[in-house]
Amino acid sequence: MNVGSLLLQKKYHMPRPFRNRKICSPPTMAGFKPFGMPMCEMQSIQLHLDEYESIKMVDYENLSQDIAAEKMGVSRPTFTRVYNSALKKVAKAFVECQAIVIEGGTVEFEKQWYKCKKCYKLIEGLENHTKCLDCTSFSGDELTRINPETISE
Repeated sequence: MNVGSLLLQKKYHMPRPFRNRKICSPPTMAGFKPFGMPMCEMQSIQLHLDEYESIKMVDYENLSQDIAAEKMGVSRPTFTRVYNSALKKVAKAFVECQAIVIEGGTVEFEKQWYKCKKCYKLIEGLENHTKCLDCTSFSGDELTRINPETISE
């Protein structure tokens, strides 16, 4: 960022642009919903991919927030804000019986990811594509690329 753009930001009160947050791998599911409730009768809450990743790293992989922030390529305070936002959204979804939809955010994946259209298996790169156990056919047509260069809201 040059001096001219910093002056413009100050003069017009423009926020700093978001840096892409690094995601190791996409979630295997698109979200969750409360058990025993039809989807048509409930609201949903959007959990961004970076928020999902923050919960995964801290609560599932037991990483410290310092290490998790470094892996995501963000500062420790930014990571804490993302993590706290994720916890609030999950708590709200639990208490208010809302579905959680995992999508969006300003993120980039470390590798290319694909998903089988038939069995939803995640595949890390085309070179790792093998016939799925549950699929009857095997071709590149059954794969959907999950990550464009950057996913933004």
